[in-house]
Amino acid sequence: MLCAIGAAAQQQRKLKPEEIPPQFRPPHPADKVLQRYFTIDQKRNNQDIYTEEALPRSREFKRIDSTYYVGWMFEGTYKYNHSEDYIGFKNAIYPLSRAMDLIEHDYAKALSTRTGNVMVNYPIQIIQIDYTMVANFLMSCYSNTDQPDKVYQLLRRTLKWNLQFDYYMDSYNYLAWTVHRNRFYTHDKYNFLANSIDENEALANRYLDTAMRRIYRNKKMDDSLRPGMADGEKLSVYHYKNILYSYAFNIDSALHYFELMRQAGRLPHNNFANFKMICGDFRTAEAEYKLASTVDGADKRLQEWAYYSTIVDMYKAKPKDGIQMARDMIRAAGTTPGYGWYNIALARSLLYDGQVAEAQKYTDRAADFKEVHIGTTLGQSHYEFSIQMLKLINKEQEWSMQRFEHSNWWYNPKVLFAMSGKLSEKYVQQFLIINQFAQNPERDKVIYKLFSTESTVSWDEIWSLVSDFSTQFFINRFQKEAATDKRTYIRKYFELFVAKLKMKQGKYREAKTALDALTRNTDIDPPYEKLFAARLYEAEAECAKELDYTKEQQEWLYKLYLTYPQLVPFASMPMNMELHVTGVEDKKVTERLKDCNINWVTNASIPAAVAYVDFSGSKDKKNITYYVVDRNGNYIVQKQSFMWQKPEEAGVALAYKLFDIGGKMPEPEKEAQW
Repeated sequence: MLCAIGAAAQQQRKLKPEEIPPQFRPPHPADKVLQRYFTIDQKRNNQDIYTEEALPRSREFKRIDSTYYVGWMFEGTYKYNHSEDYIGFKNAIYPLSRAMDLIEHDYAKALSTRTGNVMVNYPIQIIQIDYTMVANFLMSCYSNTDQPDKVYQLLRRTLKWNLQFDYYMDSYNYLAWTVHRNRFYTHDKYNFLANSIDENEALANRYLDTAMRRIYRNKKMDDSLRPGMADGEKLSVYHYKNILYSYAFNIDSALHYFELMRQAGRLPHNNFANFKMICGDFRTAEAEYKLASTVDGADKRLQEWAYYSTIVDMYKAKPKDGIQMARDMIRAAGTTPGYGWYNIALARSLLYDGQVAEAQKYTDRAADFKEVHIGTTLGQSHYEFSIQMLKLINKEQEWSMQRFEHSNWWYNPKVLFAMSGKLSEKYVQQFLIINQFAQNPERDKVIYKLFSTESTVSWDEIWSLVSDFSTQFFINRFQKEAATDKRTYIRKYFELFVAKLKMKQGKYREAKTALDALTRNTDIDPPYEKLFAARLYEAEAECAKELDYTKEQQEWLYKLYLTYPQLVPFASMPMNMELHVTGVEDKKVTERLKDCNINWVTNASIPAAVAYVDFSGSKDKKNITYYVVDRNGNYIVQKQSFMWQKPEEAGVALAYKLFDIGGKMPEPEKEAQW
């Protein structure tokens, strides 16, 4: 809709002074008005405000008449469109604010006029379009520089004119958006807010209801000038209704408004994908994110579809796809808004691909970047929480790596010392998050619900946060969610958490009963919920181990490996694997490989993956080729190679690679042949 308005504004010519009714003329001498027309307005008619020529043109216009809003509007629009960080948006504020002041001073009557007469509306239309465009850009600058109080003041300022058409400025909708975006604050911080999240959400809904009443009140007059305009304005209200109802988990109401927008051809694919994500329909969410990528890809802001698509890839046990997407987005974005979020997405994907050291590098890069949160309700608190969660998981995996790389870890003093240090770092990080988290009023709606439109972490990451604290509290909480949550596909996640917490209490038989029921659950979408299945199999294996069901434990571990091999080195149990070595074997490499915490077997009756390793080359061109197949000869880890020099490093690297950690992108499955 804004694009259409922008095109209309470009085509709308500035009227000659004598064509403007006296009541709409600016309060200046006639010769000054004529000068503006012949030296500025006529040039403006032939100049696109969105081109690179806008800045030099703005300087020319201000030299001619610095009291005319057009020059300031051109400068402010140029600076706004070229802003990519805090300083850029800050610099655009002054010229936009100056333009807004001058329009209000010179054209107050034109702004406040409401009419159904096309001849009266025509001479003032361009003024109202310019005013709403300037106000919209200025509002965005305030928002992007963390000044919500000024956003609110600006919106109230525009409302006093009671503009007949919204054009660029849906003031009541933006009031709702501003309240929702700052919902976790109170009246003490920003006086336009209420004192709780629920009260703020109710306030935001009232603003949207007011916007709808205004549309109906204006409809008769508007239809005489722009038939059907009200229908487009309603869709803007529906858009924000979707956001509020999705956040509140009001599933039926959200679906209602999404369907209205779909019928009008205005379905917001990214928001609908987020909604489907929280409902557990990852298949539809992925399809909608792909559609969103064709619409939103050129904006200089966080592309939420890209960020959340990497999480879908993680759920699908395809973290390498997420790694590729995140790298592509980082290259495309440079250091523009969204860069920090893409580094978070990359770090997460690397962690779930088992590349712990590499993941830490990108986590640190995100922490050091000053992200600007543009056009999203995701703010700095979400950003920092996501980083802290990644740091926590990184500490957990660093501890698990010590155990995986040393089969004798439990009686190796050096390794035990390193593990105790990693464990201490993990607890420090965990308590740091918990202390920050305790002050977060959104924890009930965003974190404990596991899936939320405002969550920027995965359900599996939440487990790392809750697993070591207040076990009975979380059991009670998640049992209630499993029984009452309206999202059918999400209940199993709460049930899994409850079972794993029961295991923390040592109630393995009770937990196993619940886990067995989950393995029979028909609400699992196998290609899109492999992470869920993997964590389920891992929990089953742990229960079987504690209950001395050795054969069952081996079967569950084998299923875990087939489903999500990158998780196995960080599990608490060694995986069964057969090893076949060919070529000129380097004994030091294979000995170091066998020192890793993998249960090497030769009995074909034991459920185990089969690893093939071939040594070739010599001196500085030593090469190892490897691949892994299942019991039926199907590839689990594709055939690939790497160069090596030091046996110690090569043996450890090979151990990880046999679990598909690092390496190349997966290829279509085919029968393995050497």
